[in-house]
Amino acid sequence: MSATNPVGRTSVRQGGVGLKPDLRGFTLIELIVVIIVVVILAGTFLIRVPYYQEQAEKAAMQQVEGALQSALVLRYGTLMARGAATEKELSILASDNPMTWLQQKPRNYAGEFYDPTPGAVAPGHWMFDLKSRDLIYVVDHGEYFTPGKDGKKWIRFHTRFQYEPVLGGGAQAQGKKELVGTLFEPTEPYRWLD
Repeated sequence: MSATNPVGRTSVRQGGVGLKPDLRGFTLIELIVVIIVVVILAGTFLIRVPYYQEQAEKAAMQQVEGALQSALVLRYGTLMARGAATEKELSILASDNPMTWLQQKPRNYAGEFYDPTPGAVAPGHWMFDLKSRDLIYVVDHGEYFTPGKDGKKWIRFHTRFQYEPVLGGGAQAQGKKELVGTLFEPTEPYRWLD
């Protein structure tokens, strides 16, 4: 006995049980369309991966930079509290290796070098230049990095103190300056992902 279903296909009934019509899988064209869509999505993702790696590297570098700025402020505050914030102590602080201010050095700190080149350490690492007294970060993923005047793929940092003329105090204060800020900053401007 056979019956016609609404779609126009014939189904065979055996013993009162209806068999469903043949279910077909993907056609070749549908399979090719799915593969093309997956390839386009994967290609788009793979193109963006280096950009996101570079963003992550910059964020990690800025995290260390921020920790060093905070450590500098704490170091200066300690000197002030002890009454030892003299010009001599501040000049020592300005030429000190900033990594010594941290309780724990970052894993990517390579150490101290005398007049290093960018190839002295692996990309993505910090080093301290004993000659210029700068802390240097060597850029690893630098597709969107524009270096400073020296044209090298690194960022040099130094400690700088900001002074302003003493306000008030009459004739005694004239020509004297007081410390108003401590900065851990790049030695020269650079652009990275901006």
